[in-house]
Amino acid sequence: MDDLLVRPLTAADWPAVRAIYEEGIATGDATFETAAPDWADWDRGHLAGHRLVATVGGRALLAALVAGAEAGGIWTVQAGIFPENAASLALHRRCGFRTVGVRERLGRLDGRWRDVVLLERRSPLVG
Repeated sequence: MDDLLVRPLTAADWPAVRAIYEEGIATGDATFETAAPDWADWDRGHLAGHRLVATVGGRALLAALVAGAEAGGIWTVQAGIFPENAASLALHRRCGFRTVGVRERLGRLDGRWRDVVLLERRSPLVG
């Protein structure tokens, strides 16, 4: 993992990030989205100072996002994850997130109602 690089996401990264996003959509367990947005739409919907890419690894990216949120004065980071996505739930728990509830039948995907597990991580540094 010596070659791990976590850096801000740029528009040039979007094709690779979009491909990963589309893989998540294809599983049916990552998002309610049915198609990945173009860069302009995605860009408008996400905070500019809290977008990261990692060239290697997965946990390091989430840890860097949490650290960046804390440095920016954001004391609660929230996530919504399909209950079937056990890998993502485990990753978030390893990074200090806790389950705060389940939103049952939050939305339909491919004709099926889906629940979403709500997780949060509160910063011990702000308060």
